[in-house]
Amino acid sequence: MVRWSPLDATYGAEIEVRHLRYFLAAAEHGSFRKAGLAIGISQSAISRCIAHLEDRIGASLFHRHAWGVSLTYAGQRFLPRARKAIRTIGEGANAVASAGRSEVGRVRIGIYSSIASGFLADVLHSFGQRHRRIRIEMIDGNPAEHVAAIRQLSLDVAFITGMREWVDCEREHLWSERVFVVLPDQHRLAAREDLEWRDVAEETFIVSETAPGQEIHDHLVRCLADLGRHPEIQVQQVSRDNLVPLVALGRGLTLVSEAMTVAQFPGAIYRPIRGEILPFSAVWSARNDNPAFRRFLSLARAMAVTAASSCPNQSVVL
Repeated sequence: MVRWSPLDATYGAEIEVRHLRYFLAAAEHGSFRKAGLAIGISQSAISRCIAHLEDRIGASLFHRHAWGVSLTYAGQRFLPRARKAIRTIGEGANAVASAGRSEVGRVRIGIYSSIASGFLADVLHSFGQRHRRIRIEMIDGNPAEHVAAIRQLSLDVAFITGMREWVDCEREHLWSERVFVVLPDQHRLAAREDLEWRDVAEETFIVSETAPGQEIHDHLVRCLADLGRHPEIQVQQVSRDNLVPLVALGRGLTLVSEAMTVAQFPGAIYRPIRGEILPFSAVWSARNDNPAFRRFLSLARAMAVTAASSCPNQSVVL
């Protein structure tokens, strides 16, 4: 003869959460009446629900007595599984609620600017202090790569230079940084406090093959073309971090945004280009419903407003 076991998998899809809750309450209190009082429903409702559960399982879970109820053998075997099921459901609900409140999760950020200092570094630090359980992933790349990833929702947000609008994306200007020329410390212009484009129009520049090399190249061409000059720009097969040491070795000059100037390299110095301000915008998809990202964007916006109010007269050069 084939006996039913409470371990059979076939009954699981038919059992509702309320069945498990009422079963556990009755097992804990040893009485349908006391279980009903604890939950806030009638004894008859508890009794009907337990009977319904037993019908679905195909076995009696309780012995009924005049003084209350006690678990049958099947009920004893079902008890730990019911507790585990309720605990799993509760943990799952808490996890979803935490994600919805952006207490946990992940934010994937495409970057162009250095995170050594400046506005973006401040935002990342503040967000990390407030949301320690949210993981931040930083991805280097050029704007086209970042925007493509944003459209595919494989990147939450990218911080990109300029004020360009991108199709199928939202964009908001958040902060600006001064533009600096990196010089060897023995260069003829090293004694100057700041520079103008005409001062470096005849210089050789170097850029990295990787991001943001192409953006620096385009910026140099655009700015020096206004002076009627076509700059000599050499592409180096090195990362951004190794470009400044090449400047120190006399291989050419390069440009960096203000956030990068906190990094000191022997033999290299930074000098700002007078009046040259580089805007940075956040770019994201309106379809992105990642609550952790939305919390991050909200904080960045709030900090941008605070920063703008402290420097109301800063102009932006596009």
